[in-house]
Amino acid sequence: MILFLLVVVIGLVTPNFLKPVNLGNILSQTAVIAIVAMGQQLVILTRGIDLSVGSNLALATVIGGLTYQQIDSAPLVMLAMLVSGGLVGAINGTVFVYGRLPHPFIITLATLSICRGLALELAPGHTTMRGMPDAVSAIGNNWSLGLPNSFYVVVGVALLLFVLMKAMVAGRWIYAVGGSPEAAKSMGIPVKKVLLATYILSGLCAGVGAIVLSGRTAAASPLYGNLLELDTIAAVIIGGASFLGGRGHLFHALIGAVLIGVIRNALNLLGVDVFWQMIAIGLVIVVAVEADVLRNHLEARARVLQAGRMS
Repeated sequence: MILFLLVVVIGLVTPNFLKPVNLGNILSQTAVIAIVAMGQQLVILTRGIDLSVGSNLALATVIGGLTYQQIDSAPLVMLAMLVSGGLVGAINGTVFVYGRLPHPFIITLATLSICRGLALELAPGHTTMRGMPDAVSAIGNNWSLGLPNSFYVVVGVALLLFVLMKAMVAGRWIYAVGGSPEAAKSMGIPVKKVLLATYILSGLCAGVGAIVLSGRTAAASPLYGNLLELDTIAAVIIGGASFLGGRGHLFHALIGAVLIGVIRNALNLLGVDVFWQMIAIGLVIVVAVEADVLRNHLEARARVLQAGRMS
């Protein structure tokens, strides 16, 4: 509802906003955030957080760029990015779960720095590498049926994760672990494996985001993904997920990503300075988090009242 009202208001204030080309640009510009945010959503559902997604994406593009320098093969380049992203996710999950760390904040903060450093070290000249296979560039740049190809990638990832979360036992396990890890463990759910899987999936989503971004720019860069972790966390929280875990719908992360894209696009059309745009996104995050706190408080009060009536 907020997104709908926002689109209506912005459309009245800036007529150019509702032009099909501009709406397509919003979908293209938010594709990477949306893809990576879906992976972030899985982690947050389990009461975790993945701060490494931006650096993970940058490292994946560099790995893809280095692969392209050796062989001009789109499947191999994309596979290299996916393997890179999934491997970082596996490291995050393994160290957190089996290293018995108190919170994933610690390991993902470490890999945020490690991945960025590796990306800068591996990139020739520590800078951007130009060139990507034509098929990769088509994914990030071309349009089909009036929509950017990256939009179809977002839909594809969303459908796969939707099937996982709604039609498979593993999806129910993720919600159960986020709702109460102790209760999930007592029910026989493999909590450690579930947690590890969510971080691997988050890493794979970063790899898919790397494919889209490197295709859109026809380049690989160790500087990509700067502050992407904040954008994805913002998208998930704005979309209605809870840091307390066990709450949130996959498509809510998509709505949150589009909401961020709409706000930024509108501020650009209105000529608002980029620094004020950062402030605006920050304020939206604060409002979303406070709304989550208020919702949890009201729900707790409602449960108490209902229990009192039943007794």
